[in-house]
Amino acid sequence: MVNLNYESGKIISSKVHEIGILAIGSPLENHGASLPIDTDSKIASYLALESSLETGAQFLGILYAGTEFDYVKHGIHVSIKTLIETHLKPTLKLAKENLNIKKVVLVNGHGGNLLLNEYIATIENELNLEIIINNKVIEEEGPHAGSGELSMGAILGLTDSTRLKEHCNITKYPEVGMVGLKEARDKNSEIDNSAKELEKGGVTLDPIYGQSLLDKSIQSIIQDIKSLLDEEYDD
Repeated sequence: MVNLNYESGKIISSKVHEIGILAIGSPLENHGASLPIDTDSKIASYLALESSLETGAQFLGILYAGTEFDYVKHGIHVSIKTLIETHLKPTLKLAKENLNIKKVVLVNGHGGNLLLNEYIATIENELNLEIIINNKVIEEEGPHAGSGELSMGAILGLTDSTRLKEHCNITKYPEVGMVGLKEARDKNSEIDNSAKELEKGGVTLDPIYGQSLLDKSIQSIIQDIKSLLDEEYDD
């Protein structure tokens, strides 16, 4: 049996190896003309990996699916049951068994995955894991495929800035701001308000704004990691 050097490397604690960081996004979802269909997944993966690199927590990759409210029709999603039973729980079980993971931060880059919130306590009890869902990026980024995602995408190399004018063609791309998704707007006041925000302000590509969103999200994830450790840290 090999004795692993848990104190080695740039880590915030040897105990951080017991914490896993798993990204969850939405790999098959329209994001207008300037952003790819897997924007949510790529942003979530970046945030999770960067937070792992800065703390030493174990990067567990990303789930290959996302769920969505049934009235939001802008992509291909799975049911919340499928997301949990086919994707999330098997991944967490393997991480626990093979990597000795005891605590997990889920880095969520997709609004539909908020449906997971009501199931987390049950999953924690079933798997005997402590789980935090970090939703910072979706709380901060604003309208779907709007200025926030466009600006973060510009930093990460996802955004095609030459197609911004086309991106704002709501007839062709109704998912931008969800402006053209009538059923979603009718059934969810938050979606409707977000759509109105984009209708009023339009979209802009601002790399400084994009970097600030990424930085805020990473710092929030790092704080969650620290909160799972039984130690106090000075900033």
